[in-house]
Amino acid sequence: MSRPTTSSTTTARTNPPARRNALPGRLSPGMACDTAFRIIARRHLDAVLAQHDGTCRGDPEALHQIRIALTHLRTAIRFFSPMVDDGLRPSVWIELKWLNSQLGMVRDLDVAIDRVIAESGGELDVIAELQHWDEKRAESHRLLARALQSARYRRLVEQTSTWIESGPWSTRRSKEASRLRRCSLAEHATAQLTEWETTLLKKARKLRKLDIEKRHKLRLLNKRLTYSIESLQDLFSDDSLTKQKSILKQLRKAQKSLGQLNDDARGQTLAASLNDAIPEAGIRFLNRKREKKLLQTASDAYRKLDKAKPFRSSDLAPNAEPED
Repeated sequence: MSRPTTSSTTTARTNPPARRNALPGRLSPGMACDTAFRIIARRHLDAVLAQHDGTCRGDPEALHQIRIALTHLRTAIRFFSPMVDDGLRPSVWIELKWLNSQLGMVRDLDVAIDRVIAESGGELDVIAELQHWDEKRAESHRLLARALQSARYRRLVEQTSTWIESGPWSTRRSKEASRLRRCSLAEHATAQLTEWETTLLKKARKLRKLDIEKRHKLRLLNKRLTYSIESLQDLFSDDSLTKQKSILKQLRKAQKSLGQLNDDARGQTLAASLNDAIPEAGIRFLNRKREKKLLQTASDAYRKLDKAKPFRSSDLAPNAEPED
């Protein structure tokens, strides 16, 4: 079934302000954290901008990719806390969260519609149900396209880009602020990845007892760790690359299962809004056997991850010193 699209002769092509400093093309272990943050954040902001037009046109894959890029960007901001926690960070964060919420509704509908299509089997009543889902999707996409072509979106891009380049975090004169900026990426990454992995595995041990909301929070922790490792791929040596690929494999397995469980929960919520037209719409998102299988897959992945060797500084860089 074709997706509704939105065309406009006034598509907002937003480019970030000119960048003052040339940065290395790749991360390195001894790189200072302020330089590393700019490289990583630039990559992900650029990836958001690259999917702007496709998302405005209603391309589901562009929408999926822009959400991934935005989540990567938000994860990078978290990863480099408290270094970047200045007076402007809250306003930058609020605007990025707003954009994520605009994208999220349409993406949730895309996933729900795909689920309905997969189970339709050409049944006439399901085809009628899809018309209601598509109408809701078309309305949500119109609102999203309007948001992406708005002055608020353009301000968001400019503000975020400027903050990444030269926000107050980059010039604070305290000894602690200077230390955080000059800390080597390898040192900071090892500490942060270890902390996040420990927290994730502790909570994952109670996976089967978690309610939907807590399971969603676990999924976010999983995504945060996964995306951070992906952003740091430049750093891993040949000796440690196999280990990191193994860790990512288990994280992605758990992420996929938790994501499908979250999609089911979101599908039930969205279906509830169709109840007047289609009282049985939410039933297709309730499947205890599927839920049990997905929980088992995630649990197995976390058990294997728990047995893996923890992160060590040598995985990223032996004897790394901060670089200019």
